[in-house]
Amino acid sequence: MKIKYIAKGLTLSLLASTAFAQAAVMTPGKLTVGSDITFPPYEYLDGKTPAGFDIEFINGVAKAMKLEPRYVDTRFTSLIPGLQAKRFDLIASALFITPERSKVIDMIPYLKTGESLIALSSSTFKPKKPEELCGHKVGSMQGTYWLEKLHTLSTDYCVKQGQKPIEVSEFSTDPQVTQAMLSHAVEVQMTDAAVASQVVEKMKGRLAVTSDTLLYPVLVGLGVSKTNPDFKKELTDGIAAYKASGDYATLVKKYHLAEPQDADIQALKQ
Repeated sequence: MKIKYIAKGLTLSLLASTAFAQAAVMTPGKLTVGSDITFPPYEYLDGKTPAGFDIEFINGVAKAMKLEPRYVDTRFTSLIPGLQAKRFDLIASALFITPERSKVIDMIPYLKTGESLIALSSSTFKPKKPEELCGHKVGSMQGTYWLEKLHTLSTDYCVKQGQKPIEVSEFSTDPQVTQAMLSHAVEVQMTDAAVASQVVEKMKGRLAVTSDTLLYPVLVGLGVSKTNPDFKKELTDGIAAYKASGDYATLVKKYHLAEPQDADIQALKQ
């Protein structure tokens, strides 16, 4: 009876491996990933090699799926159009899950994060919350979900309160926003909380996180095409297999990030 049980387990394992090996990807044996590799600690280049949380995460998922990952460095605003044009199988680029994005692509939640405000340590302006940004110059990377929130805040709060609007400047990459602040072109940078912590650490005292709470909390998801449900299922199974290995929990802890709870995921469906 024990021998039969083991044989059954081996059969199931072989079937799972076969299913992953036959994943509905564009290139057989490859997992082609679109990512804006300018956004540490999520994705960046270590020399010429992609590195960061998302890269390590996808490498682990791809291994579980018996696929070789291949990264296509793509600027953030071109990621969704690139996925729709079938330039890659999925997007892994700290992509926040929003109703607008979920209308055009499917998103698989895998992280929870939020935003922080950064200012020069020498600056007298150190805002703790977005409402303090009225009349000030704020820098952000293009295509981020909080830009709409800032513009809405500027119109519906700042202007209606008789204050000056927020002057929002957009840049192609997050490091360009930081450079703009260092050169006094903007006063404040709004960016992902994990990114903010790393930027401040890297600048060794020149910058400081001024917000005292997580702003605009949001789930981060992998983006996949709505036209390829078979691939979405195989990717979801690959993620489950990677998490079951215990490596995902170790990775999240390494980067000081958080895994979405069931309540967070259920809230997306409401």
